[in-house]
Amino acid sequence: MSNIKIHESAKIAKTAIIDGNIEIGADVEIGDYSVIKGNITIGDGTFCYNNVTIMGNTRLGKYNRVFPNAVLGTPPQDLKYKGEESILEIGDNNTIRECCMFNPGTEGGGNLTKICDNNLFMAYVHIAHDCIIGSNNILANNATLGGHIHIADYVNIGGMTPVHQFVKIGDGAMIAGASALSQDIPPYCMAEGNRAKIVGLNRFRMRKIMQRNEIDDINNLYKRLFSGDQSLKDLATTELQIAKNMAQPNHYIIKICEFILNSERGIPYKRGGLDE
Repeated sequence: MSNIKIHESAKIAKTAIIDGNIEIGADVEIGDYSVIKGNITIGDGTFCYNNVTIMGNTRLGKYNRVFPNAVLGTPPQDLKYKGEESILEIGDNNTIRECCMFNPGTEGGGNLTKICDNNLFMAYVHIAHDCIIGSNNILANNATLGGHIHIADYVNIGGMTPVHQFVKIGDGAMIAGASALSQDIPPYCMAEGNRAKIVGLNRFRMRKIMQRNEIDDINNLYKRLFSGDQSLKDLATTELQIAKNMAQPNHYIIKICEFILNSERGIPYKRGGLDE
């Protein structure tokens, strides 16, 4: 039985289909031939163009823009999925361009796919089940995420780039277009190639948030990590201990070392191959 709540200021096209337990906020617009079915919440100021499909248990926050032929909340493309209740949660101020497809979670990943705020998903981006996406990220056309991927904040992924399931990408990282990423990328790294490997630092992002001395410290850290004779995790352990014992610890270095030590898929790099 439907339970539909639509704010009086919302604008719903006559050809749109609205069915289920639906809550639509103030100043929402839903275009022609869109289909909104299931347990759906759409926050204030969100704009859905024509031919948008939103299904399942999907929550959209405020001021999102969803472009034609985007499909949100349909069942995961996972053979282990058996119809269990799962959620797709999308935050505020996201731009979801044409023909994107985002799936909800599965039992094996906590039944949740979560996307935070201020992201740009260009056309044909796919976000698979159980992904956790932070804020202020840009995924270019045809970027494809497998299941259970975690992406932090201010990450750029180039067009035509697939990312293997269970990969983690740290803050401020950049993955070049037409790469194929199968391992974890630490914060503020740039990676490219098939298979993608670390090739340098994302100094453009670093300059926006760090002081000059902090950038120099990270640059020196990466040289020590990726050119040393010891294993990467042994080097990261040593660097983490040194950083924590400093009178004024560099929290970026601590974050980088902890990311490496917590990596389960490994870090893709060629020893001595980091651009200076």
